[in-house]
Amino acid sequence: MTTKFEKAVSIVNSLPKEGPVQTTTDQKLRFYALFKQANEGDVKTSRPGLMDFTGRAKWDAYKSVEGMSKEEAANKYVEALLEILKANQSDESIKYIQEIEKA
Repeated sequence: MTTKFEKAVSIVNSLPKEGPVQTTTDQKLRFYALFKQANEGDVKTSRPGLMDFTGRAKWDAYKSVEGMSKEEAANKYVEALLEILKANQSDESIKYIQEIEKA
C-alpha cells in the first residue's frame, strides 16, 4: 500500500464524530468499500440476511467496487478523502491535506 493511502486511512479513522470534518453515511460506505478492496480484493462472502441492514449496506458498497485493482482502490480512497477535505476548507482540513501530500 502507498504511504498516502495509509495516511488517509489514519485520518479517516481519527475523525471525531463532532469535529469540523463530517462525512455522510454514503461517504463512510465508500471509504469502507475502497478500504476493503485495497486490502482484500474482491468480496468473497455472501450477502448478509435481510435483517442485517448495516451488514447489507456495507456488503453492497464493497460489491460495487468489485473488479477494481487494489492499487486503484487505494488511490480512489485518497482522492475521495482529498475531495471532502478540499470542500470543507477548515483549518483541520488544510492540515490533513498537507499531511497527505507530504506522505
